[in-house]
Amino acid sequence: MQDKQFLIDTAHMKMPFGKFKGYFLNNLPEYYIVWYKNKGFPKGKLGQMMGLVYELQLNGLEGILKEIRKRG
Repeated sequence: MQDKQFLIDTAHMKMPFGKFKGYFLNNLPEYYIVWYKNKGFPKGKLGQMMGLVYELQLNGLEGILKEIRKRG
């Protein structure tokens, strides 16, 4: 299932650049994700993943990604 794999990939993705380089996407501060939401997420897969993190944070579900990472 492609959506499941995308969720797993997002859980393990680290920010590749910037002030928070090396942070897992779901560990980025909320203000940073909101700033990107307003500015425009990067193009491609990274932007899609950041959009997912935004939606999860918005709905209080960011723990899902931590749980996925904890399981391997």
